[in-house]
Amino acid sequence: MAVPYRYVVLALCTLAFTATMVARLVISPVVPAITDDLAVSTGAIGLALSGMWAAYALAQFPSGVLADRLGERRVILAAVGTTAAASLLLAASPTYAVFAVTAVVLGAGAGLHYSVATTLLARHFERVGRAIGVHVAGGPLAGLLAPVAAAAVGARYGWRPAMLLGAAVALPVFVLFWARVRETPPARPGVSMRSRFEPGPVVALLSRREIRLTTALAAGGAFCWQATASFLPAFLIVHHGLSAAMAGVLFSAYFVVHGATQPVLGGLSDRFGRDATAAFAFAVGVVGYGTLVVGSGITVYLAIPLVGVAMGWGAPLQSRFIDHLGADERAAGFGLVRTVYLLLGALGSVVVGALADVSGWTAAFGLLAALLAAEFLLVAWSAIQHRS
Repeated sequence: MAVPYRYVVLALCTLAFTATMVARLVISPVVPAITDDLAVSTGAIGLALSGMWAAYALAQFPSGVLADRLGERRVILAAVGTTAAASLLLAASPTYAVFAVTAVVLGAGAGLHYSVATTLLARHFERVGRAIGVHVAGGPLAGLLAPVAAAAVGARYGWRPAMLLGAAVALPVFVLFWARVRETPPARPGVSMRSRFEPGPVVALLSRREIRLTTALAAGGAFCWQATASFLPAFLIVHHGLSAAMAGVLFSAYFVVHGATQPVLGGLSDRFGRDATAAFAFAVGVVGYGTLVVGSGITVYLAIPLVGVAMGWGAPLQSRFIDHLGADERAAGFGLVRTVYLLLGALGSVVVGALADVSGWTAAFGLLAALLAAEFLLVAWSAIQHRS
């Protein structure tokens, strides 16, 4: 029996997301080797990586505008193709300057994918929550596999072959997507791209009550995700005295749960509502992060799955965006809100890192529990308002 076309699109969008994420995540495990070979400081590589993630966030809105003009298929192919090309150039970078510029290009190219793929899925699925959940799971899958593979390849062959892992994943996905996904008609082919960047319409969209609320909730969730991705292993090692190996195992377990629960939460949001499901995720997060801060022994291990579930907020909240955006504005509109909440969420690393230096890890991760408690109250209030 032939697989329905919409599931082919879902599978290939998820693989494309995984490919663009792998190319970014293979860098971190081999940073010491890069600094030695290029004769630069860790801070310099950190600056390049910050530029990469900032470019990823900033590309979200333009990607939607491009999709409205050119169609989703072309933009996604450009994202995966740029990812492959940038990975190859990273591996061949002769100097730090080339490496840094290429890292930014990689971030910008990868950033073209996610928002556009989400609107493409909305074309094919009426109950889009579960589809978005499956798509989002491509990120945690990359987070589980890419660092381990990059570390192994880097240890045996050097950091440059490790960079090639991004191209090795992206190239076959590019071919499959090109061969199996049909051309998609643009939503707004006659609208000037320049006009889409005018401040008036941008401010008007972000000012809508439901868009404003969802953006605030997503920014808080992204703040917690970014801080967790940056510092969970360090927190487990320093605050709880775990070995680096055990911290790595628990970090991988976090990604496994995070990826596995995304489709589940997306499906629950289709059935029970976006607000109720998001509130559930945030409530679980309060318990999970709170237990990480005050618990010890076995309770720390039990808290990791709770944190993974909490960070599944993306499926219900991204579906909430789609619910409140018209079909003719989803690509650019979703890209715009993604840019906003990802940029705000990126502060999670610097704020939590600085707080850990100044006040310790209890305060740093306690902030995440408090933020999720505030998120829970906000979304619960919204649910009550809708019922009254």
